[in-house]
Amino acid sequence: MGNSTIQHYWLAAGVLAAVACWALYKFVASIRRDRYLEDTPLVRIRSAAQGYVKVFGRAKPAPGNATVAPLSSRPCVWWSYSVEERHRNARGETSWRAIDSASSIAPFVLADADGECLVGPVNAEITPTKHDVWYGDLPSPSVLPSESRGFMDSDSYRYTERMLCIGDQLSVAGELRSSSDIQTGDGATAALLRAWKSDQAALLDRFDQNHDGKIDAAEWETARREAAAESRSHLLQSSIVRTSCIGETTHGEPFLIAPMDSRHLVRREKLFAAMFFAIGILSAGFSAWAAEQARALTTF
Repeated sequence: MGNSTIQHYWLAAGVLAAVACWALYKFVASIRRDRYLEDTPLVRIRSAAQGYVKVFGRAKPAPGNATVAPLSSRPCVWWSYSVEERHRNARGETSWRAIDSASSIAPFVLADADGECLVGPVNAEITPTKHDVWYGDLPSPSVLPSESRGFMDSDSYRYTERMLCIGDQLSVAGELRSSSDIQTGDGATAALLRAWKSDQAALLDRFDQNHDGKIDAAEWETARREAAAESRSHLLQSSIVRTSCIGETTHGEPFLIAPMDSRHLVRREKLFAAMFFAIGILSAGFSAWAAEQARALTTF
């Protein structure tokens, strides 16, 4: 009996020490995340430079991308869902096993008073604005969350759906990348030459100076120079449309999407850090106490 008690104390000490190490690791990670978020100034989308940014705006669907949540068919800008099936063991104990889950990867638009950009949600830490859980008898729900009867002991499936809704005000911290929809000069020249070559009659009429029915090297060089000049003229007259997108970071900075302003986002990270620190200190203290009890019983 004494040896069993000692073993239980040592086991408790080991488990609590592991919890303390995990909590203190999470504390250090939370402090690092908080430092990134606090030291990154909130910027307007139009004036944001490429790199790690923090912006705040209103969410709306990307053009031509009407997103709906798969389980409830409700319009949104981002969704995530899971379907679980109830299982009972021989002793009648109930557990839920996931049979289906997915998250949307389609980008959505974030707009503030000055401009807008795309947000690619892949691998982001997302805090949803809507989180529904309901139950049913089929692998696919036949009713909306608002029409559900709630938890019923006979229901075999549990549905969970998380969403960011159209019009939600969101803080986004991630890596901003920009690209232009305009071709380079060389690319525009090559495209124009391909277009000319597709109409051989017009090409010969324009550049076959010796009228031998073919384009020789000197004539082709003349065509290339004229194509370059024409493409440069078109590029100078074109309006440049720049597309910006915030996505996953490349250097380990936190990629967060949350329905709160910058001040509350930083405060949340500080609360997480304080919580992990408290768990780590308490676990370490109880681990030391359990180890001391085990040593005392061993020498008794």
